[in-house]
Amino acid sequence: MIRRILDIIAPRQCQICGYRLAIDEELICAACNMHLPRTLFSANAYDNPMARLFWGHLPLVRAAAWFYYESHSEVSKLIYKLKYGDHPEYGYLMGQYLAEDFSMNGFFDGIDAIVPVPISRKRKWSRGYNQSEHIAKGIARVTGLPVRTDIVKRKSFQSSQTHLNWWQRHGNVEDAFTLKKAEWAKDKHLLLVDDVLTTGATVISCAKEICRAGNVKISVATIGFAGRS
Repeated sequence: MIRRILDIIAPRQCQICGYRLAIDEELICAACNMHLPRTLFSANAYDNPMARLFWGHLPLVRAAAWFYYESHSEVSKLIYKLKYGDHPEYGYLMGQYLAEDFSMNGFFDGIDAIVPVPISRKRKWSRGYNQSEHIAKGIARVTGLPVRTDIVKRKSFQSSQTHLNWWQRHGNVEDAFTLKKAEWAKDKHLLLVDDVLTTGATVISCAKEICRAGNVKISVATIGFAGRS
């Protein structure tokens, strides 16, 4: 009843198309959800275009993104508002959507904990939050897995990855993380979570540092994949 009253006073809008949301819809409407450019990578989570970026770099078990990301597309509004529009709740809701989709393929089987990719203290202070933490919490809401933000820390921030090429991206995040809880991470299967994956440079750097704990297995989940559909 409260939701219905609030929807009359201040109607909620789909964050993709702008149309009014139904009482049982959150963030995006059913039509936009249906036409979301899903990657469907979770159905073949070890051998897909995203997973192949990690082959030979880390002990990968699975990797998948929820949808294909293209800058300035209608769907990209979700990521932009999450990162720059002071809407951390969008991450939480998208994390739930992702987890509901991926769970149908057993994507989370055997995973011990979720580790959101950390951002620098300076960036977290200016933004007010780490968007990946909110995505991770949304996934945890569906899966029941614990979220660990104390395993690895971002120790440096060189510059934004946005306009860098493949080589520059990898060099920019080299030695950017430090392992904090090696004794806990040892022998674990950890799910690294981030918002958008392009070359995989940040995730690879983060995962390599975590793998110093010993016998660690890594899976990766992101909201967007900036690869070819």
